[in-house]
Amino acid sequence: MQDKVYNVLFLCTGNSARSIMAEALVTTMGKGRFKGFSAGSQPGGTVNPFAIEQVANTGYPVDTLRSKSWDEFGTPDAPHMDFIFTVCDNAAGETCPYWPGHPMSAHWGFEDPAAVTGTDEEKRAAFHRIFRQIMTRMNIFVSLPLQMLEKNAIEREIQAIGNTTI
Repeated sequence: MQDKVYNVLFLCTGNSARSIMAEALVTTMGKGRFKGFSAGSQPGGTVNPFAIEQVANTGYPVDTLRSKSWDEFGTPDAPHMDFIFTVCDNAAGETCPYWPGHPMSAHWGFEDPAAVTGTDEEKRAAFHRIFRQIMTRMNIFVSLPLQMLEKNAIEREIQAIGNTTI
């Protein structure tokens, strides 16, 4: 019998950096248990090239990455989400669409590496730092024994991961 694959949606306003990196990390680190998706409330239309650099190191297919609206995931034919995480404070404060199936959700705030100014090396360093922070939380998340936990226990755990100091 095959184990359930959990669909995880990461939301950010622009869907160009943090949510994109989280999508790739949950999919690659989850080793078949998780499929990541990402979207934005006001997508910018492009993926930040420094985010693409970080994702490329994971083996995730960067040609599939695109900045998209969260409206794509509110349609009847959209994949059913098991978890939804906001990764920027702006998205956490916005009124989200109705998500079918009442997925579990939490806020995992990260600084916006795309807001860093300076040289390309300074920007690259900021993206690498945030990527590592996302990876740290993702490692905890994908290690949860989800099939053994009650929904309320999972909810407490994913909230606690978001409150983890990194």
